[in-house]
Amino acid sequence: MDATLTCSLPDDVEMLRQLLRTRESQLQQRTLELQQRDAQLHEQQTTIAQLERENEGLTHRLSLALRKIYGRSSERIDPAQLLLFAQAMQQAAQAMEAVAEAQHAPSASGNKRKGHGRRPLPADLPRHRIEHAVAAEELTCPCCDQPRVRIGEEVTEQLDYTPASLFVIQHVRPKYACRRCEEGGVVTAEKPTDGQVIDKGLPGPGLVAHVITSKYCDHAPLYRQESMLARHGVDIARSTMCGWMQAAADLLAPLVLLMAHRIRRSKVIHTDDTPVPVQQKSGQKTGKMKTGRLWVYLGDYDHPYTVFDYTPDRSRDGPTAWLKDFKGYLQADAFGGYDGIYVKGDIIEVACWAHARRKFYDSRHSDTQRAHHALALIRLLYDVERESKDLDAEQRLAMHQARSRPLLAQLRAWMTEQRDQVLPKSPMGTAIGYALNNWDALVRYSSDGDLAIDNNVAERAIRPLVIGRKNYLHMGSDTGGRTAAILYSVIASAKRHGLDPFVYLRDVLATIGSTPTSQLDQFLPDRWRDQQLQEIAEG
Repeated sequence: MDATLTCSLPDDVEMLRQLLRTRESQLQQRTLELQQRDAQLHEQQTTIAQLERENEGLTHRLSLALRKIYGRSSERIDPAQLLLFAQAMQQAAQAMEAVAEAQHAPSASGNKRKGHGRRPLPADLPRHRIEHAVAAEELTCPCCDQPRVRIGEEVTEQLDYTPASLFVIQHVRPKYACRRCEEGGVVTAEKPTDGQVIDKGLPGPGLVAHVITSKYCDHAPLYRQESMLARHGVDIARSTMCGWMQAAADLLAPLVLLMAHRIRRSKVIHTDDTPVPVQQKSGQKTGKMKTGRLWVYLGDYDHPYTVFDYTPDRSRDGPTAWLKDFKGYLQADAFGGYDGIYVKGDIIEVACWAHARRKFYDSRHSDTQRAHHALALIRLLYDVERESKDLDAEQRLAMHQARSRPLLAQLRAWMTEQRDQVLPKSPMGTAIGYALNNWDALVRYSSDGDLAIDNNVAERAIRPLVIGRKNYLHMGSDTGGRTAAILYSVIASAKRHGLDPFVYLRDVLATIGSTPTSQLDQFLPDRWRDQQLQEIAEG
C-alpha cells in the first residue's frame, strides 16, 4: 500500500468504519445518479428517434400535398434523372451479390444456423389422408426384376379450409293413440328443455353462440353477419338476430351477476370506462345520439372474472351502485366521479402511473429537459416492476421499500422544486400538478405487494369495445347497452381463462336455462374449464 495513503488513514477502528459507510453511501448515490442519467438518455434517444420518424412522415406528406396541388399527376420519371442513381444502383447490386455469396458459403465452424421454419400444424385438427400410388412400372426393380416392397412413406401436410356450414336439428316427438277407443286420448313425447335458447325459437345454441362471438369477440356487426348467412342460403334479418342477443343476455344475466358478486370479494379491483354512442328514439322517429358508458371491473387473482356494466351517462351513480358492497383497493384513473366512493374509507384509491407518465410524455416538445428527467425517473420505477413481476407479494413489497420508495421521494422533491418554475397551465405544469395532486394514490402501490403500478390491465380490457365501436358505430338503445355489457362480460371472462368463447357459450347456452340458480357456479369459466379438463383426463 502507498505510504502516503497509509499515513492519511485514521488509526481509530470506529472512524474507519464510519469512513467506509460514508464511502459506500456515496457510491450508492453515484450509482443511482448514473442509472437516472442512463434512463434519461434512453428517453431522449427514444424521443429523438420518434421526432425523426414524425419529421420524415410530415415531409413525405407535405411533398405529396405539394405535388397534388402544383405538380404533374403523371408518375413518369425523366430518363435523364436515372443517370444520377446509376452509381448507387451499381453499388447496391454488388453489395447484394456479396451477401448472396456469404449466405451460400460454408461457415468456418461447419455449423449451420437453424432457420425459423414452418410451425407444425395443431395435432388436434382432423387429418384427411390422401395416398398417392406409385406408377406400376416403377414397382419392379430395374436391376433384378423383383417386385419392390414398401419400406415406409413420406408425409407432407397442407392446411385447407371448409366454410362454416349450417344444419337443421329436427326434434321428433312421436304421438300415440288407442285404436279401440277414443277416450284414451293422444300422448306425445315431451319437448326437450335443454338446447332451447329461445322458447319456440328458431336458433339453436350453436348458432346463437356464433352470432355472439362474431359480434362481441370478432367485432362483426349484425348487418355483416346477415349477408354472411345469406351466402349460405338462409335469410335472417339483423333485427331478428338483435332479438336473439337480448334473449341470450337474459339467460346469461344471472351468471354475470354471480361473477360480479365474486369480483366484489376481491382485495383489488381494476376499473375503467369508455363512451359508447347510443341511439335515442322519440316516438316512431329516431332521435339524436347520446353518449352512454360501459364500465369494466376486473377481479384479482382469487376472483378472476371480468364484468362490464352499462350506464346511460358518466355520473358517479353507476360505479357507486356497482361498488356498494365492496371493501378494498380500487385502481382507476383520477375521474372525479370516484371521489365520493373513497369518502367512507371502505374503498382505498390506487392511482395509475401510466396516466401520470402520459402527461409528462405529452409535454416533451414544449419542455424537453424537464420532461425527459421525469420520464427517466418513471422508467426506473417500471424497471423495478419488471424485475419483480415473478416474485410473490412479500418479496415485491421488499423491493418496493428498498428501490421504489427512494425514487418516488426523489421524484416528488424534484416536482415540488419545479412547480414554481413553470406555468401552471403549461403542459409541464399540468403534468406536475396532476402528479402532486394525486400523489398519495400514486405511491400507494409501493405499500402493498398485491398492488400494481398502473391500471393498464383495465385499459386492455376496454380495447375490444373500442374496436367494436368502430365497426357497429352505436348501440340501438339503453337496453342494447345492457345486452352488450352482459355479453362482453361472458366473452372477456372466457378469454381471460384461455377458453374458446364459442365453445364455452355453446355449452352454457344449451343448459343454463334449465339449471337452478343455486347451481350456476358450474358455469363460471374457471370451474367450467376445470371440469372439461377433468373429463378429458378421465376419458
